[in-house]
Amino acid sequence: MPNSTHTAPLSLQQAQKEVDQWIKQIGIRYFDPLTNMALLTEEVGELARIVARTYGEQSWKKTERPQSPDEELADVFWIVCCLANQMGVDLTTAFRRNIQKKTQRDALRHKNNTKLR
Repeated sequence: MPNSTHTAPLSLQQAQKEVDQWIKQIGIRYFDPLTNMALLTEEVGELARIVARTYGEQSWKKTERPQSPDEELADVFWIVCCLANQMGVDLTTAFRRNIQKKTQRDALRHKNNTKLR
């Protein structure tokens, strides 16, 4: 199993493969897609709480300790990899198509948006 302490860049394909290997070797099996979707929603909510308190107008409760978004972002990415693996989606290909779509669709949209100036 890959060593999770590597500092070398990790491709989307490698991430999907590492998640798959971990699931099969340690996690026993994937949760069903509906469970993973619920878990993704939960992790996005945890990330939203950190963002709202760190960058938004909410403050941390006295009983909370300030947290960094890195762990929650990684949790979100992990579950996205799980869902992609379960659905047979190559995230590298899907991401490249998505960039191309956005580039074609929004070539002038943001440049012409006076709200962004």
